[in-house]
Amino acid sequence: MDTLQGIVYGLVQGLTEFIPVSSSGHLVIAQHFFNGQSEHRFLEFINIGTLAALLVFYRTKIRDITTVIIEHKNYTLLRNILLTSLPAGIVGYFLSDIIDSVSFFGSLYVVATTLAVVGFIMVILEHLPRARDVSDGTELSWQKSLAIGFAQMLALVPGVSRSGSTIIAGRLTGLAPDKAADYSFLASLPIMIAVTINLFLKAEDRVYLIENLPVLIIGNIVAFIAGILAIGFLLNYLARHDLKVFGWYRLALAGVIMLVLLVQ
Repeated sequence: MDTLQGIVYGLVQGLTEFIPVSSSGHLVIAQHFFNGQSEHRFLEFINIGTLAALLVFYRTKIRDITTVIIEHKNYTLLRNILLTSLPAGIVGYFLSDIIDSVSFFGSLYVVATTLAVVGFIMVILEHLPRARDVSDGTELSWQKSLAIGFAQMLALVPGVSRSGSTIIAGRLTGLAPDKAADYSFLASLPIMIAVTINLFLKAEDRVYLIENLPVLIIGNIVAFIAGILAIGFLLNYLARHDLKVFGWYRLALAGVIMLVLLVQ
């Protein structure tokens, strides 16, 4: 792993972790472009940069949620966030070795297919039936929170997009586009924190960290800066628009990938 790859991977991770076009899908594409080899452990480590971006961007809201829990004993939003995190957290924990080793999760054919399918859903999303409007994550029922969690679980497949799947599900359960994105980002925190903690529990991961520390630092700094910018951009954009433009982007990218695969 050289410095240029670290910068590119950090930029891709930071931008696409939050913009609903699939960070895992774009990173698979980037890996094939560079050397065709999976750098799964590196990609897990630069998740630290995007986690830091999320914590910094939402520091005030996290403090407010903590205050509501401690002073007012209101656990509704915390309950909903944990329920949304549960399905992907359980499946990811028990299937992590399979996800790391099975070629399906690094296949460009899979990425192209999921980019297209989810992109199509984004294009037609505003024409789909949805539940009555709710103002934010505190008004979601536990059933709706869990439903968003099952949508998040699908993002374990590259190309689906964690933010994309949860924003779509949030929209269908009654949240406005920007509020669905806001809830999606908060609901990603438990899983991102758990993944980061788990990295430091394994001896082989700690060895990898030490051996690749300079490029990991660079990659995480880039991911942090790009992540901060991406979160702000998406929340501002979705306050006035829907997901359609991201759907068209995904469809176009899927078409390009399939064309490249066909002519190889």
